[in-house]
Amino acid sequence: MKRTYLDHNATTPLRPEARAAMTAAMDVFGNPSSVHAEGRAAKSLVEKARAQVASALGADGADVIFTSSATEAAALFLAGRDMAGADVEHDAVGAWIDASLSVDADGLVSVNDAGRSTLQLANSETGVVQSLPEGLALCDMTQAFGKLPLAFNWSGATAALISAHKLGGPKGIGALVIKRGTDVAAQLKGGGQELGRRAGTENLIGIAGFGAAAEAAARDLADGAWDEVARLRDVLETTIAAAAPETIFIGQRAKRLPNTSCFATPHWKGETQVMQMDLAGFAISAGSACSSGKVRASKVLTAMGYGEDVAASAIRVSLGLDTTEDDILRFAKAWLQKREKFNARAA
Repeated sequence: MKRTYLDHNATTPLRPEARAAMTAAMDVFGNPSSVHAEGRAAKSLVEKARAQVASALGADGADVIFTSSATEAAALFLAGRDMAGADVEHDAVGAWIDASLSVDADGLVSVNDAGRSTLQLANSETGVVQSLPEGLALCDMTQAFGKLPLAFNWSGATAALISAHKLGGPKGIGALVIKRGTDVAAQLKGGGQELGRRAGTENLIGIAGFGAAAEAAARDLADGAWDEVARLRDVLETTIAAAAPETIFIGQRAKRLPNTSCFATPHWKGETQVMQMDLAGFAISAGSACSSGKVRASKVLTAMGYGEDVAASAIRVSLGLDTTEDDILRFAKAWLQKREKFNARAA
């Protein structure tokens, strides 16, 4: 059976540029904190990647602090801070904030006090893109980085979260990006790595892969590669809507990521759809990968005002740069066949 991967918001295949950079880094065995030639060679790779990530993110002059993930980056910035956010935030952020900000039916968040608020730029489940207020304390740019034109320096945010494996880099490496001069209290204490803000010998191989992936992602974005992905996303939704007009497309009236479609058939459980489509050869999800296995309605859709019949029945199809129109049409055909069987049983 041919497998078709349509879960790129959960993680992405490793880019060849990242693989090559990681393979080369395996031969650089020095400790980046050592002052001898071998250590300096390793440190040079770290700083090259830091510059690549900063350039790709439009964060020249900002501090890029490498971490094990965007989750760790969130903890590094948010620990000890009194911050507000909304229930549409990723759980890595939601664990630290007062989820008091309101969300409308299109998934857009109203920010009252930007200086003590966090706001994701793009939602991983719905793809809905937010407008960032000036002076925002923290922005989760994890899903948007590499897919949308953006510049940290012009975003108005003080800090941002990013992760390598969402744009073709390796898992296990992320970063907190902050305006220079912003204070963060180290959560991992020990050595003086990352200017004393994140102790522990640097993940040289992961960092090298992150830098190469970020540079390649920025090049693809500049070349307009995501325009074709957006067209395919629209083909998917048009095809399904024509055959199943009762389908509810989440966030469709708002600006969205070019690759993300979230839709629901009330009472047809999202987890059931994921399993059925997996058996048919398609990898999709019923929400954030970090929340998979938890049988519950999506808190994102609940925050948008949807009842449990919809919030528990949504699936997410997230395309990648290698997704083809044939992939989309075969998925739509298979999904519609499963839907017909569901409707027959429900009748």
